Amino acid sequence: MDLGDKVKILKGDITDMDVDAVVNAANTDLLLGSGVAGAIRKKGGDSIQRECNRIGSISLGEAVVTGAGNLRSRFVIHAAGMHIGGSVTEESLRAATKNSLLRANEKGIKTIAFPAIGTGIGGFPLSRCAEAMIDVVFSHLKTGKTFLDRVYFVLFDEPTYRAFDECLKRKLGSDV
Repeated sequence: MDLGDKVKILKGDITDMDVDAVVNAANTDLLLGSGVAGAIRKKGGDSIQRECNRIGSISLGEAVVTGAGNLRSRFVIHAAGMHIGGSVTEESLRAATKNSLLRANEKGIKTIAFPAIGTGIGGFPLSRCAEAMIDVVFSHLKTGKTFLDRVYFVLFDEPTYRAFDECLKRKLGSDV
């Protein structure tokens, strides 16, 4: 399997992605406030928050699926990397990424788009985020027990894009 064909780094707005699922950098209370979550609520509409309200709180590192409202994607996978007012740890980031991939598998999702979870209000360092998330995605894809054809990391700004792009190139270089 060529991981370079399956994992792509893009600069852009995750809410514009035409994929089966976009991942929301969520908090454990599933409140769509600012950052990626706010953008998803703004473009996707209030139906996403209503579904989150019905689900209620989830454990740190867990992930749940809702519809995508008015987004181009079919689903939003809410990955809880932090508690409200808390910060993201490498453990919670890795768990949230892994659980997002497991939820994607449960839904038969073939294409998924991730943001840089926890690098905004969560305060997690960019390069460590890229390393952890790409590592978890590679491990998942290597199992062969997945429906995923393509995993996108959709990064909003140039520094975040560069951190993920450089990390992916390093990992692909050491993975052959």
